[in-house]
Amino acid sequence: MSIKPLSLLAVVSAVAVLSACGSMKPTQPMFSQDSLPEAVKVPMGNKVAMETVGVGEITYECRDKANAPGLTEWVFVGPNAALNDRSGKQVGKYYGPPATWESMDGSKLTATQLAVAPAGAGNIPYQLVKANPAMGMGAMAGVTHIQRVATKGGVAPASVCSPANKGAKEIVKYQADYIFWKAA
Repeated sequence: MSIKPLSLLAVVSAVAVLSACGSMKPTQPMFSQDSLPEAVKVPMGNKVAMETVGVGEITYECRDKANAPGLTEWVFVGPNAALNDRSGKQVGKYYGPPATWESMDGSKLTATQLAVAPAGAGNIPYQLVKANPAMGMGAMAGVTHIQRVATKGGVAPASVCSPANKGAKEIVKYQADYIFWKAA
């Protein structure tokens, strides 16, 4: 009689273990830069530390065109976006000027642009920046590079920018993945 309760316990334990295994999520593949243009690839010796999706807007202003008296153009003023993890939870924000990436833990950094590459019609370009030392301890501490990839929208407005509406501002929606790298 004592064998039956033991067998039942073994079956229940096996079912519990199998159920736990079935509910485990497969690990998400690490971000790959294989398909990116060489100009925006992060140098060897770095590894992905965090992947985010920036969702927000970019402000442009109609200003005088540099080195072209009498001509005007839409000029990038700055971003304002939420940085979300792959599940959609906000983990930080991206804003400027100056362009600043800030984690919800309070750590933040600015960066210097190294390269851009075309990302398709109607999309802001891919971008690679070299991070300046982070302010505060947290997720941004130790970040060496940030890539902007998988861009959607964000290009300068199609509306007219002329001397008549110089100073006008327009806001456009955009989305982009921001991949944060640290030394390996």
